[in-house]
Amino acid sequence: MNCRALCSIPPSWAPVVTAASRPSLAIASRVHGRTVQHTQQKGDVERRRCLHVSSITRQAAPFASNSNSKDLPLSDYLVVSLEQAIAGPFCTRQLADLGARVIKIERPGTGDFNRYHDKRVKDQCSHFVWTNRSKESLALDLKKPEDLAALKKILAKADVLVQNLAPGATERMGLGYETLKHKHPGLIVCDISGYGSTGPYKDKKAYDLLIQSESGFLSVTGSPGMPAKSGISIADIAAGTTAYNNILAAIIQRSKTGKGARLDVSMLESMAEWMSFPMYYAYDGAPAPALAGAEHASIYPYGPFDTGEDGTVMLGIQNDREWGIFCKDILQKPDLMSDPRFETTSTRSTNRKELKAIIEEVFSKYTADDVLDRLQQAGIANAKLNDMAGLWAHPQLKARDRWTEVDTPGGKIPALKPAGAAEGFEVRMDPIPAVGEHQEAILEEFGIER
Repeated sequence: MNCRALCSIPPSWAPVVTAASRPSLAIASRVHGRTVQHTQQKGDVERRRCLHVSSITRQAAPFASNSNSKDLPLSDYLVVSLEQAIAGPFCTRQLADLGARVIKIERPGTGDFNRYHDKRVKDQCSHFVWTNRSKESLALDLKKPEDLAALKKILAKADVLVQNLAPGATERMGLGYETLKHKHPGLIVCDISGYGSTGPYKDKKAYDLLIQSESGFLSVTGSPGMPAKSGISIADIAAGTTAYNNILAAIIQRSKTGKGARLDVSMLESMAEWMSFPMYYAYDGAPAPALAGAEHASIYPYGPFDTGEDGTVMLGIQNDREWGIFCKDILQKPDLMSDPRFETTSTRSTNRKELKAIIEEVFSKYTADDVLDRLQQAGIANAKLNDMAGLWAHPQLKARDRWTEVDTPGGKIPALKPAGAAEGFEVRMDPIPAVGEHQEAILEEFGIER
């Protein structure tokens, strides 16, 4: 057993019930491994919140962490994940960021196939190192009865089960919610799939690009005659974020009721939510937003503009007040304000080709940095057209201390802290595991002999 595996063994549960904050008859009961306190006062029986962080403590044991993980919001929660690709791992990594213990179930030997899509990060996959820090890896062959039995034994102590396997896979293994809820009524089960567990598409396989297409995303992204997919796995990210949010809500709900829940998260539905603006724009048979490349489909000037020395800047003008400032202070062409082609947002959008030529003729006299400075001084929204090197070196990320390091099987790598600086607690940024790295520790902890 290696040192890192030893350091990541969480101690066993040691429930401690705290006294009620006001005079009452305290009645303690167990709900799915958690201590739930009920109070009876003046004849009224009231279910009190499940005592997770304050009422349940773990016995002291070493834990290798870059943060004080026991103080994090989800530090007392055990998440088991049958995950692969992006949607499931991104969901559970965010739970781990907040202190949850995440046991990632992987295939023996090979692990999550997403480990091998590229070798860009110290001979490791760029997708994998992004979505799998702060987890423990347990390698199980769930086609073997003994390995499936081991997983079920671990689930008996889990708070959350996340899975994004092929449709119907967990049900065939006896791990569907309808089966699990009878033995573990407090368990939260989150199923992530392409189309959801019901309906005519429920058995259809889904990958990110296919959902981008099915959700209509491709129809509004790209240039005229050239639809384009997102440069990132946006459908997977949407589903992972939706699952994460729903799990947090289910945890809060369980603290009130003591009951678990089944979350049925669909990639299509997650993307449909994100596509609500273009859907409403095309309401009742109206034309959909036109393909506009990096420009806005209905607001102008809003998008990229060339400058001198082959530079490009992005700018956005949202209202007539900003348009007036732009004409007078930036273009130094106040007559454009009364030009009927450009009087309103709608007419500026309709006549964008002519307006673009006017803007770029002025911008051609300046470098991109000069234009950005002038726009900033005038209070016009602007941005640099960055590449990945520019993002790595972004001064705002550095100034806000958004970078740290995490360990990986290939060595330390830089890592962005989760978006959203929190006051009062530090997020967890622990190592990315090798396949089956925590095998012996987990099996020993749960009393599983193999």
